Amino acid sequence: MEDTKTTYRPTLKAIEAAGEKLKGIASVTPLTKNARYSKHYGANIYFKREDLQEVRSYKIRGAYNKISSLTESQIENEIVCASAGNHAQGFALSCKLLKIKGTIFMPSPTPKQKIEQVEMFGEDFIEIILVGDTFDDAYHAAKTDCERLNKTFIHPFNDEKVIEGQATVGLEIIDQAQEHPIHYVFLAVGGGGLAAGLSSVFKILSPQTRIISVEPKGAASMLTSIRNNKNTELKAIDNFVDGAAVKRVGDLNFAICKETLHRVVEVDEGKICQTILDLYNKDAIIVEPAGALSLSALDQFSEEIKGKNVVCVISGSNNDITRTAEIKERALLYANLKHYFIVKFPQRSGALRDFVVDILSPTDDITHFEYTKKANRENDVAVVGIQLKSPADLEPLITKMKLHNFYGDYLNDKPDLFQFLV
Repeated sequence: MEDTKTTYRPTLKAIEAAGEKLKGIASVTPLTKNARYSKHYGANIYFKREDLQEVRSYKIRGAYNKISSLTESQIENEIVCASAGNHAQGFALSCKLLKIKGTIFMPSPTPKQKIEQVEMFGEDFIEIILVGDTFDDAYHAAKTDCERLNKTFIHPFNDEKVIEGQATVGLEIIDQAQEHPIHYVFLAVGGGGLAAGLSSVFKILSPQTRIISVEPKGAASMLTSIRNNKNTELKAIDNFVDGAAVKRVGDLNFAICKETLHRVVEVDEGKICQTILDLYNKDAIIVEPAGALSLSALDQFSEEIKGKNVVCVISGSNNDITRTAEIKERALLYANLKHYFIVKFPQRSGALRDFVVDILSPTDDITHFEYTKKANRENDVAVVGIQLKSPADLEPLITKMKLHNFYGDYLNDKPDLFQFLV
């Protein structure tokens, strides 16, 4: 771990000052008990609804606290950030409210809907520059722009004022739950801004509360760093949970979190997807993948939290509706209900009908079918996706396929091929 300012700890005075600064800017979001989750876990499960902020995430807190602290010379030279998500929206709204010019570097493939949201919040006070294919490309372009023109870079998490702004979420939770001791707080961790800030507040004001940070399995950079006892950059990550997928957490954040977090756990992306769908269908709550992380980890603590008061931070709701099909697909795969096969079809009429009648059960559903007829072949092949009613139906299906000579291969456990299907 680098030695750059790793001794920094946010003070209660600085966090309370951030809270004062954010009055009228960031909403004091509700802390509400959820009946369904509470009944399921035999606990009092409360949602801290940061998804109800104007920018639909807690990011306004850190962005505004940082930008409002800048000197006149920093403001004159303009400010810059890199983001394709919630930080960009918090940055943009802060620029408009403070009447400061800012530039936002975003990856070129950023969906139009996200770009329009950022433009809406920032209006004439921001300029968006699309560059590169990934966040890393946009980040390096933003840093180069800052160095070339002496602009100020507003980091999404590795910054003292940002950490202190995010920490106000913790202040609010403690204030709202005065009558009930909080035993657990679950929250998402990406770069570590929220985790470092909130856990610092509880370390000071409620040290008995256990703080559990939750990462996506495909981007467990905080968990990896804590296990290694040094800030560790991952070689590759799954970007699906875009609000919490970073290769390397902040140095300031890691130094705090390794001392203040009680546990860091990882959750499969498919489990997160099922949580998103359940929240929408059963609670009428829309969350982004990172917003579902805290709830997705409760299963791992089901015995431990019985009878306890538990707060789950719902960190954001900036979900793109175009991702719905992928969310459903990942949820079905995680539940072991969606399976892909290479199926061999004999070159004769009626082969497909026989497969449907003799192999599939009445509750099986073909959801994907790619077939190419080739000349001079005894068997043609098709890639077939099948959705089952129960995971227990898989083995009987494979057995029947082999018995009738339809079985070619099973693709779910072949990642090099599977990535082209999902």
